[in-house]
Amino acid sequence: MWLNPDEVLLKNVLKLWVTERSNDFFLLQRRRGHGESNSRITGLLVGALDNVLDSTARVTPFRILLQVPGSQVSWIIASGAAIEEVNKHWDWLVHNLLHSLSVFENKEDVASFVKGKVKGLIAEEVQGRQAAQEDDPGKFREALLKFEVHFGLPSSEKLVTYYSCCCWKGRVPRQGFLYLSINHMAFYSFLLGKEVKFVIPWAEVTRLERVSTALMPEAIRVTTRQRQREFSMFLNLDEAFGVIGQLADIALRRLLDSKGLELDRVLQQPARITKRILEEQAIREYVLALFRLPRSENLHEVASCSVWTPHARCHTAGTLYTTDSYLCFSSREEGNLVLLIPLSEVLSIEKADSTSALPNPVIVSIRTKKAFQLIELNDRDELVENMNSRLRALQWKRSMFRSRKEGKRSVSSPTPYYTFYYDTGYSDEEEIEEHVLRNTVNSEALMTAFHQNQPGTNGNKSTDQVKERLWEDHFSEFGRGVHMFRTEKIQKLVAMGIPESLRGELWMIFSDASSDLGSHEGYYASLVQKSMGHNNLATEEIERDLHRSLPDHPAFQNPTGIAALRRVLTAYAHRNPKIGYCQSMNILASVLLLYAKEEDAFWLLVAVCERMLPDYFNRRVIGAQVDQSVFEELIRERLPELAEQIPDLSTLSSVSLSWFLTLFLSVLPFHSAVCVVDCFFFHGIKAIFQLGLAVLEANAAELSSSTDDGQALMILTGFLDQVGNEECPGFPSSSPAAEETSCSVAKGHTNITDLINDAYIKFGDLTVRQIEQLRCRHRIRVLQAHEDTTKENALRLVSPDVSIPPEKLADIYDLFKTEHFITLYWGDSSAAAAAEAAAWHYCDSNRSFIERQYRLDRPQFKSLYGLLVPWPDVSNQHTDTLANRTFTLLDQDCDNLVTFRDFASWLDTLYFGELNEKIRLLYCLHIPPALTETEDDPSVMKSPLLSTNRPLYVNLPPRDDGEVKDYQDQLKQMLQDLAKEKEKDVEKPLPLMNQSEFIQFCKTLYSMFHGDPEENELFQAIATVTSLVLQIGEVGHRGKIAGSEANSQEGSTAAGGVDARKGSRSSATADNEWTVSYAQILASLLTEQALVNFFEKPLDLSAKITQAKESQYQQRAGLLTLQRASS
Repeated sequence: MWLNPDEVLLKNVLKLWVTERSNDFFLLQRRRGHGESNSRITGLLVGALDNVLDSTARVTPFRILLQVPGSQVSWIIASGAAIEEVNKHWDWLVHNLLHSLSVFENKEDVASFVKGKVKGLIAEEVQGRQAAQEDDPGKFREALLKFEVHFGLPSSEKLVTYYSCCCWKGRVPRQGFLYLSINHMAFYSFLLGKEVKFVIPWAEVTRLERVSTALMPEAIRVTTRQRQREFSMFLNLDEAFGVIGQLADIALRRLLDSKGLELDRVLQQPARITKRILEEQAIREYVLALFRLPRSENLHEVASCSVWTPHARCHTAGTLYTTDSYLCFSSREEGNLVLLIPLSEVLSIEKADSTSALPNPVIVSIRTKKAFQLIELNDRDELVENMNSRLRALQWKRSMFRSRKEGKRSVSSPTPYYTFYYDTGYSDEEEIEEHVLRNTVNSEALMTAFHQNQPGTNGNKSTDQVKERLWEDHFSEFGRGVHMFRTEKIQKLVAMGIPESLRGELWMIFSDASSDLGSHEGYYASLVQKSMGHNNLATEEIERDLHRSLPDHPAFQNPTGIAALRRVLTAYAHRNPKIGYCQSMNILASVLLLYAKEEDAFWLLVAVCERMLPDYFNRRVIGAQVDQSVFEELIRERLPELAEQIPDLSTLSSVSLSWFLTLFLSVLPFHSAVCVVDCFFFHGIKAIFQLGLAVLEANAAELSSSTDDGQALMILTGFLDQVGNEECPGFPSSSPAAEETSCSVAKGHTNITDLINDAYIKFGDLTVRQIEQLRCRHRIRVLQAHEDTTKENALRLVSPDVSIPPEKLADIYDLFKTEHFITLYWGDSSAAAAAEAAAWHYCDSNRSFIERQYRLDRPQFKSLYGLLVPWPDVSNQHTDTLANRTFTLLDQDCDNLVTFRDFASWLDTLYFGELNEKIRLLYCLHIPPALTETEDDPSVMKSPLLSTNRPLYVNLPPRDDGEVKDYQDQLKQMLQDLAKEKEKDVEKPLPLMNQSEFIQFCKTLYSMFHGDPEENELFQAIATVTSLVLQIGEVGHRGKIAGSEANSQEGSTAAGGVDARKGSRSSATADNEWTVSYAQILASLLTEQALVNFFEKPLDLSAKITQAKESQYQQRAGLLTLQRASS
């Protein structure tokens, strides 16, 4: 065990210890006499003397010392009762620490560093022991307090776990603690008087890797958009790497793709995430992938046990996993034996009497009069009770469903409609026939009718009969149905190709679509009735692709096959509008319809889209892109020579994308591709990875010598075109030429069965667990790549319209996005949900999103406004008022959201706009719609600064010629400037500004000048302009009054009883109200050079952005904390 480092005194006295292993910094010692023959008394004596002479030593017979060269003092850092325990600690020190100590010049620093590291390991061990005993150990509470103190994040930022480790800065390691929370990873170190701390949001992590260098034998590299950081010297690096990957994956899926990716309900509530939940989630994801269960299944128990395997006449050891609706068993070595038992097939789960040969047995009886025996189950009683509880609930639910169905049948009992297939031209009753075909569910697979009506299709009957006999023998030995024993023997049968008569049945068994079919009786027929006749984007795309689905196959050259395909695709789009319809689904559904009944084909499609290929079929095909990224890493790992010759593997992954999306159906000859589909239903996506690697390995030499992407594509295309099978039936066709063309592939140099077996032999060690771990890491890269694309698109659209430099515009986008994320991090649930909903831009009424587009609501905008506005914050109340008005002005769609485009345009005006553009913006902020009727008028400016009921004179500085420029001269000059401005200004005239609005406008100008070096001159200049504008407004006001009195005398009878102020604001201001125009204010401001200089001087946007990046977190965290506390 690791020990708190203590000095060891008199270490060589009486030679009490014998050194077994040593190096420059560490000694592994054995107590003298221990383990030696005839030395029991010596050992006891030495132990007693050791305790007397060395108060810090332990009586344990082995210990490890830290010794600094040249020092007379050593420290004991570990001890143990067995040599194996101490050797484990010794190996860890040599592997993780020894290489790093040479970088220290000061030997005292070496001692401090090692002691700090050992203390961190002890704290981590304590955390692990206490976490196993209680949910909130004292050490964890202490770590949580340090986390909050060091980083100042809100209390809602839940800490999940922490690890002792080193963060490398160049060649120097910094010993400290890595804190992992739901939204961030944070590191803190205080060593040798130096403090190092930083926070990395998961949203900024773009890559996670395990690396190894001379200084760092094993380390975790975390890459963000700005830099890389390496962490090493973990007590358990595998665990730390797994937790870091999980948290990053969960956070990015929640923050970046909540609409496209499904998360467990627990993970959708970040406050509930703990380290234990992460461990359970990792096991659950593995179980769902291994057994290809529905994503809604919850994992309940995991227990080691053995199951009786009749074919092997023995018990096979493995693990039992129980979920809501299944009992799942997998042997210790993945793939040797798999057993899946749906609870819907189970009759009883009973305990049997224990014997020495059969400890703790459990008997599971199923409906086919078979039983499975499980033994060596720990906590058997509790396990059986829990399983029986779920079984009873499922049986009650099925009985209720059955009684409801019987009640409906008594009211209406429609007779099934059987469709007969024939190929003919359109008749006079085409419309009636089309209507029947559109709404009739086929009761047989299309291939059945096709073989009955097409000549020349008996060539492969003998081969199929041989395969059928092999399968029947297998069924008699291993069982038939979902609960059959799945072993390596069945893998060989699948590789040979499933006979056509059994293909649909076995696909249903391997995918367990049969359970869905049995538990949803009548679901598909009702879905067809509901979906037919609906027109939307999905149905339009389906109609477009119907005749592109296996167009050479006769089954889809007549209305029958087309109608069946339409029904399946439309029904699925209606069932799952999140996916709707995606290209390549039509090809897959066509093949399913050929070998399975129509309703079976529908449930097979459900299994593929929702369980076997999760996240493949959506607008952004995230799942397929993740697997392409995984495939690239597997190429580097399994085919290193090819990867060395082709450093950029993106070409190969772009070619292989269709392999994964269509399961090789679009690139292989039809009957060869169907064999691949057989393997896919048995092995899942692992089969596609293995076959893809085998294809690349078979063409590695040609690909290595290829000169460009086009040549590589031709090599792979030519190879796949020549992959045939032994039977070579081709597409059944009445055309001899077609048969000849189809059979020509059999003469190719590669047989599909050989290729599949080759993939199993060379890449069979690839496991589902490895694929799931790789998917977790690579999903981070794919989501961040999508995020980069979203950013590039936004910047490309905005850049032409603004003068902000591209790099600064990118920084502003990052601040804009971070503001959105902060609400998701620490806002209340309603605010977070609203913010995430606002981040998706929809393209039609069906709410199918086309892109991610960040938009800010009012509180988010006001926070960012305070960080980036160029003038000082003199009055919080006035700044808040201006922020509200600016948001209202920019909210052009009136949806209480501001887009990045509008935000960037506003900032561009403030920092890079012309003087008249800035004044125009300020003017618009003080009139409706930015100024609302309900806005409270700040008390500071309720009374006018200056009187307007008498002529105003201002002491102005004399001109160079000694003359004083009087008011009339100023007015003439203003009118001339106004005339010029009108000629240039082609924009829509702005509404007039009344007196109270103008006073608010003046207040804003005063606040902008505060703290400026020319503050006094600016105040004097604005006073002059204010007086001038007030005088202009007064003159206009008196003229309006005179004109109004004259008009009222002429038409007093016509206007009697009518209130002139009713109606719109424009009509009210046209009467007797004091008003000024934007042009008048602009012209008045142009008369003062100080004001012109102020508005035209360049502003430092870079400094503001830098300051905003530093303070954005702290400012928003404080505001949100206050909001949550007050709510």
